[in-house]
Amino acid sequence: MTETGVLAPAGFVAGGTASGIKPGSVADLAIVATADRRAVPAAGVFTTNLACAAPVQVSRAHLANGEAAAIVLSSGNANAATGDQGRADATRMTELTGTGLGCAAEDVLVCSTGLIGYFMPMAALESGIPALCADLNGGAAAADAILTTDTVRKEAVATVGAGPGLVGGMAKGAAMLAPAMATMLATLTTDVQVAPDVLRVALSTAVATTFNRLLVDGSTSTNDTVLVLASGASGVSISSRAEVHAFTDAVTDVCGSLAEQMARDAEGATKFVRIIVNGAHTSEEAHRAARCVAGSQLVQCSFNGEDPYWGRILSELGASGAMFDPEAVTISYNGTTACRNGIDAGTDAATLAEVMAEPEIEVVCDLDAGQGTATMLFTDLSHAYIDENRGTS
Repeated sequence: MTETGVLAPAGFVAGGTASGIKPGSVADLAIVATADRRAVPAAGVFTTNLACAAPVQVSRAHLANGEAAAIVLSSGNANAATGDQGRADATRMTELTGTGLGCAAEDVLVCSTGLIGYFMPMAALESGIPALCADLNGGAAAADAILTTDTVRKEAVATVGAGPGLVGGMAKGAAMLAPAMATMLATLTTDVQVAPDVLRVALSTAVATTFNRLLVDGSTSTNDTVLVLASGASGVSISSRAEVHAFTDAVTDVCGSLAEQMARDAEGATKFVRIIVNGAHTSEEAHRAARCVAGSQLVQCSFNGEDPYWGRILSELGASGAMFDPEAVTISYNGTTACRNGIDAGTDAATLAEVMAEPEIEVVCDLDAGQGTATMLFTDLSHAYIDENRGTS
């Protein structure tokens, strides 16, 4: 079977299991590691939330030298807002993983996702991590084990240039999605030979145009983490400008696929929406305008109601801080123009109704003010999302 996630690149092992964090024998623990347990170039991008979780703090510290040999990920408990005990528990997870795999604890990174404000059930992990280290049962099992309210595993792979180097990845994320970064855990692997500083810049560049362009509910989590390990097992070396560019494109492709999969699996979502803002003075202004529209609850509700209410979109564009003439704006849904020159385009209501009934909608807003362009992914706001999040979840 062809691997589609973290095991697509050569030089890695992975697995997932039910350790007891979640009730009912649900998978909740994953490990991704180098096959030879050797520390390799590694990089990470973490949440901007000041109240960052203990695993984020520990992983940042362990990445100081730009290398890692393994990542241990748990689902069901965020280990956030847990103080000194939380940091000790996250560190203990790296120690257990290091002992089980035969590498230094300092070469292990740690990620957790789940409920905030609860201490980790360490008794489950004291037995679960060693057991998983002894039975790394595949990438699909690892991708399943990190899910929370997700309904499907999320995996992706891309070729570096003409090959044979690969980038693979897995992620979780279905709610609390708002950059920077989107609320999520993502683990990427690559089998190219690449310096830690090049790896770090490539990952940061990829995150900026993928995970940071995804918005579901406007909430930035305590645990956001994207990590990448580079085994070098393919023998492909990344050094020239062209090679770096091709590698960054591959990392971006994987991150972009995972971000889109998260949007499509967002809690309660019935619409997948891609908004493209063209014709802004600058790309920064285009991004600002697109984000303002994507984050509007009124706009999200319109999509849930299949209402082509372009007036809400025009209003959000105007409130975004981007500079343009409102009477020069064109807004279309899946290629059907609803607003032209800032007023109703006179499009037949039945035609627009057919467009809005589609599960995927591309909104294009042309500001006619310059060459700046930007794209964001977002979803509708549904009753199901509210039901899911009315209580602790």
